[in-house]
Amino acid sequence: MYFALKSLLQEAQNNLKIFKNGELIYGCKDARSPAVDWRELAHHLKPFFYPSNGLASGPHCARAVIRELVRVITRVLLSGSDKGRASALKLGPGSPGPCVCEASPFSRSLRHQGKSSLEHSGLPKGCLLYQTLQVQMLDLLDIEGLYPLYRRVERYLEEFPEQRKALQIDGPYDEAFYQKLLDLSTEDDGTVAFALTKVQQYRVAMTAKDCSIMIALSPCLQDASSDQRPVVPASRSRFAFSVSVLDLDLKPYESIPHQYRLDGKIVSYYSKAVRAKDAAPVSARLKESEDCTLVLHKV
Repeated sequence: MYFALKSLLQEAQNNLKIFKNGELIYGCKDARSPAVDWRELAHHLKPFFYPSNGLASGPHCARAVIRELVRVITRVLLSGSDKGRASALKLGPGSPGPCVCEASPFSRSLRHQGKSSLEHSGLPKGCLLYQTLQVQMLDLLDIEGLYPLYRRVERYLEEFPEQRKALQIDGPYDEAFYQKLLDLSTEDDGTVAFALTKVQQYRVAMTAKDCSIMIALSPCLQDASSDQRPVVPASRSRFAFSVSVLDLDLKPYESIPHQYRLDGKIVSYYSKAVRAKDAAPVSARLKESEDCTLVLHKV
């Protein structure tokens, strides 16, 4: 999580914004280098995340402030909460640990730390990230497996258009709708009901994959009450915090064909890139050295 958040800070684009007293102080400045942005961000946040090592200025201070910011955000995202209903979705035992692409900078980060594999302890079940992940994992088939089921529902609606309301394609998204999401079976019985359940689960999962998380931090004195809000400790202070999830309008039913075409384009472009790379001519230097022998001498 430290690595992911630092990477997000380096390439914020439109995926991360930081406000101070309602004023945007970080994000959406693609033309500037991350180093310049980090120094400016550290200048804004230094009164709240003053580094515990006592550095008051310079690149080391900026890195210390950013490191403290990332640590606080991570603690907030992992903090428990008994609110929300997503934890009711039981998807079986967790995986032994995520695979890491060898080409990823994260692999180099692991090697730099002297680790050969990623430690995996799982997310705390009460935290927002765990709850969000459970909803994202409702997408059991991906778009390739889902699209034929979507076409099954479409054919049914073409024949019985009056059933669209009864199938809750456009809502209401109430308790009855939620209960249908709990059916995690993957055995296709050929019915419209099965296809519709998978389509609705996909819509909910895609909504969770595209949601926004807003974290509000407010400094509080060591002995002051936080108005019943949870508190996260920092190196030299404490912050009362609140976490909200935004952009939860359900993905439209009609967007599924677009997602299917987009996925096809991504696969097509990737295949073309791989073929072009494989077809690239080998340099003359390599051709001339095909039969060379490498001799290692003792030093």
